[in-house]
Amino acid sequence: MEENIEYLTIKEASLWATNYLGKEITASNISYLIQYGRIHKIGHNGSTQILKSELIKYYHSLNQSRENAWKNKLGQDLNWKLSFDNLKESDTTKHIHRLHPYKGKFIPQLAEYFLDDHIDEFKKEKYFNKNDIILDPFCGSGTTLAQADELGMHAIGVDVSYFNSFITNCKINTYDVVSLEKNINIITERLFENHKFSKDIEFEQVLIEKLKKFNDKYFPAPKFKHKIKQNLIDENKCGRKKENLFLPVYKDLLMKYKIELLKQNPKTFMDKWYFKNVTNEINFVFEEIKKIKNSINKNISALILSRTMRSCRATTHSDLATLTEPVSEIYYCSKHGKICKPVFSIMKWWKTYSKDTIKRIKEFEKLKAGTLHYCLPGDARTIDIISALSKKQKSFADILNRQKNSGIFSSPPYVGLIDYHEQHAYAYDLLDFERKDELEIGSLFKGQGREAQKSYAEGISDVLNNCKKYLKENYNVFLVANDKYNLYSEIAQKAGMKIANTFKRPVLNRTEKDKGAYSEIIFHLKEK
Repeated sequence: MEENIEYLTIKEASLWATNYLGKEITASNISYLIQYGRIHKIGHNGSTQILKSELIKYYHSLNQSRENAWKNKLGQDLNWKLSFDNLKESDTTKHIHRLHPYKGKFIPQLAEYFLDDHIDEFKKEKYFNKNDIILDPFCGSGTTLAQADELGMHAIGVDVSYFNSFITNCKINTYDVVSLEKNINIITERLFENHKFSKDIEFEQVLIEKLKKFNDKYFPAPKFKHKIKQNLIDENKCGRKKENLFLPVYKDLLMKYKIELLKQNPKTFMDKWYFKNVTNEINFVFEEIKKIKNSINKNISALILSRTMRSCRATTHSDLATLTEPVSEIYYCSKHGKICKPVFSIMKWWKTYSKDTIKRIKEFEKLKAGTLHYCLPGDARTIDIISALSKKQKSFADILNRQKNSGIFSSPPYVGLIDYHEQHAYAYDLLDFERKDELEIGSLFKGQGREAQKSYAEGISDVLNNCKKYLKENYNVFLVANDKYNLYSEIAQKAGMKIANTFKRPVLNRTEKDKGAYSEIIFHLKEK
């Protein structure tokens, strides 16, 4: 029987899985499966190996049921081609698309699918051409504008959130990378060499070392994770027990280094979610950023700091996207299967994100077609796009006035799902941007009741009616929406449009905790 057992190294497993699935599976992907107990690690001849049969079983069960199960639940009209399930995360977050976290954005490949000139069994005609102007009235983090640039098209965005327009324009700007790197390196050196922060650095280093020894002893990887998967350990009970065991060590270190935690009566978002030493470092970096003379470099540096801030809030790893209550003590982390800590310094993240941003900007620069792009802050229901654009890019406004937009590709907000200002509250606090929460369409705080639905339908149709002034004849409008309340027929009618086609797609790579079957519809609207 032993002779029939086949072992694979991690590299061999990645090659086999790539061939089996028809998409690239890296050695890191296989290591992840081992680390999180999906498959066993076997010590064989001094190297890490796995059973091929176990890998086959894992992928077979994953693939056999997924498409059929989703179609059974969501309908046989589900267009699996638009799932883009052959892509890795690095593909869907390529170059500048991961410059800053943003809830509710669609993947760039979805925009590419409808903007480019290919046709297939579902997309039976091309809708846009090179040098067309594309409009996105719910611009978000700028995915449509970036992909239009790659495809040789001009694009205009509008967003009621000033920070959203800030993210977008930072992404699509053209940079002198040498001068940007110089600016960032100066700030990094000054941050790391500042003696005011030396005590905080030493505290965190000591804490990390003690936590590593503790976790190596009580949460050996991947053995511990695998036992959880096999229901051999009560994870919550074990986690709480070990939290209490390490807590005295943590408290002693806080006293020794005189570390101040959260304010008792916070008045701002920063007061509530950041330790004092973290706030001090953030403020120091921001003051250094203000000294940068080049406005484009200054803005992207501020965006790096915003991204850093998001990762340094006093919360758990699993609550970064949602935020429940601030955390000031060590905690058992189910995501990592060990005791973790809050963040006590921005240094690691500032340095990491600075390097990552430079790398992504360089990648995008190679792909850009040199077309025109800009995101306007404003209410898409009422904004005079040509007038607003004239104040920012006069030559682009003149082209728009002559040529008009060929169409829209956008993802409107959903009913009562996200507060688009609140998700970046830390950035509004730091950068002192004016918030326009009351102008958000479909905001979370407005709920999902009948009045909220009615207000939403009116809001989206008002946007389309305003945008029609800037569309050429025979335009094509594509709106990505989860039409849970069946509002888009009414919206199209109110906007004087007709639904020419719909494309129903499964959404596989969601960042929210709910990983259940979920779909959205791309509505193709034309003039009536």
